[in-house]
Amino acid sequence: MATDDDLLIRSVTDAEAFEPLVTRHSAALHGYLARRAPDAADDLLAEVWLRSYAGRAGYDPARGTVRTWLFGVARNVLAAHWRHRGRAPHPGGGEESSDPWHAVDQRLDAAAVAPLIRRTLAELPSVERELLLLVAWEQLTPTEAAAVVGIPAGTARSRLHRARSRLRTALAPPEPPRTLRMAGGPA
Repeated sequence: MATDDDLLIRSVTDAEAFEPLVTRHSAALHGYLARRAPDAADDLLAEVWLRSYAGRAGYDPARGTVRTWLFGVARNVLAAHWRHRGRAPHPGGGEESSDPWHAVDQRLDAAAVAPLIRRTLAELPSVERELLLLVAWEQLTPTEAAAVVGIPAGTARSRLHRARSRLRTALAPPEPPRTLRMAGGPA
């Protein structure tokens, strides 16, 4: 079976070599788009494949994997979509989706926590938020996520750690109030 790199490089001279890449990566790319723009995910995916096909000769294996390159194209398509609509995305909510995470949230009774997660995600710097979502939702490695957002891997790991820490702090249960003991009272 041919690797993604082999297929993409070969597709420059043999257009049919591009088709297996569409089959292999469409579900993951559609999930990425559906979680961020559920109302437009199908159209955005089509645009990702059009841009990927048109730009396939510019792929540089030294900059990352084909998967990483495709997520970078998807991120650019999504950014253009938000610019065109004249608004910023609202991570983790705001638009209904057929994404299975909604059902998971209900089963885990996460409805009470969802607004806190959305608010915490919205408060993160955009690069930290995108790194966290690429790793958590799209299951990219931190190094792959770094390539998608265009920053060094070490910087990505640091920012990812910071984002996770902020989310963990926001979700931590409050500490119980301490009771004060009166001097000379029962211990």
